[in-house]
Amino acid sequence: MAPRSPQLHHALRAFTLGGFAYLVRELDDAGESLPFAFEEHEGKAGPALYEYRPLVRDFVEARAERLRGREDAVIALEELAREPAAAIYARAHAGRDPSEDDALFRTVLIDLLIRVAEACGGFDWDDESFERAYAELERSLFGERRTYAAVAPLVGISTGVQRELGESLRVRAVADGELARHWPEAKGLLPPGFGREADRYCVVELRAALGAGEDVPDAPAEIADAISAIRLATAAPLAAGPVLFETLDGRPYGIRPVLPIAATQPPGEATRLDEFRAPLAAELLVRLGLADADTNLAEALDRWELSLFQHDPFRSEQLRAALGALLGTTWPLRAAVLLEPEPERREALHVELAALADGGEAAPAAADAARRALVEVLRDGDRPAVVARLDRMLLGLGGPARLRVAS
Repeated sequence: MAPRSPQLHHALRAFTLGGFAYLVRELDDAGESLPFAFEEHEGKAGPALYEYRPLVRDFVEARAERLRGREDAVIALEELAREPAAAIYARAHAGRDPSEDDALFRTVLIDLLIRVAEACGGFDWDDESFERAYAELERSLFGERRTYAAVAPLVGISTGVQRELGESLRVRAVADGELARHWPEAKGLLPPGFGREADRYCVVELRAALGAGEDVPDAPAEIADAISAIRLATAAPLAAGPVLFETLDGRPYGIRPVLPIAATQPPGEATRLDEFRAPLAAELLVRLGLADADTNLAEALDRWELSLFQHDPFRSEQLRAALGALLGTTWPLRAAVLLEPEPERREALHVELAALADGGEAAPAAADAARRALVEVLRDGDRPAVVARLDRMLLGLGGPARLRVAS
């Protein structure tokens, strides 16, 4: 396909060719070779395969200022400045701090040079590799919308198929080499054993279509909410990160830390995100927004999640505070009525909760009751109304049909 802008195509090709020639001389003069990342790909039925990936990004970026002073870079920047779409594209990728020339140089010229070099496996020129990279750049440059994605590794949970958590969030298995394709150094940023152990092969992915000038989402916050929702739905010892990997229009955009509350793995047995609990997690993810207008609900959620990482007596104190914020001062009675329909089981749970309220350590049933109560209240959507209905039931005035209980 012919380039949309022949002049831009010619200028960027000249810059990339000149950059290759300069970088080859740099290697020759130093008597060095490009460093490589050693990547292992485990086969499902057969021996592992090993791949050497050249670490061209660090090598190129270390010489970026010298590349910028070359005449072919000046000409390419002048040509980019004639394209209004280029400034919009560069600003979307570089943020608002760099100057326009800095943004164009970093996000267009240097990024194109790196992508072509990675496709070539170094600095041995290949026309087809350049044409593919340039075609991708033109599609992004002149497109009306941008595609953003953020991916964070998960530990403590597994799933057989992709699970949707909403229009923009999903949990799925990681693709072989998915992260190393953009970040050859990614292996050192992943959890130990990721991609090899049963509960360490999934990722949570956030996707968004952005209009011109629209900022990228707050991926750490959105992924942290997803982790909270899945923890509530499954009681899994789930954690994400420690970092998330961002792309914009299929190109590396950044690496950011996951929020500590989501990146820390609580103790417990790994579990599956199945066809029943995945929809529950998706529902709870939407309902977490209720905490913005209900400070007691927000307090209960925060205290419960903090309890996952603490030992007694602090763990039990957090659970008492969570249940008190959620259901009020008579929470042992209210929680027992809310969670157990049968008198014998209700009485047994009340005994456990009353012991917790009196300062004792939380038994397993009492600890899980805090999670289950949060799920019930979130699904109802009106915490004060739930408390009022529970009090009517305790007074013998009847009550509504039971809510759906998360087990």
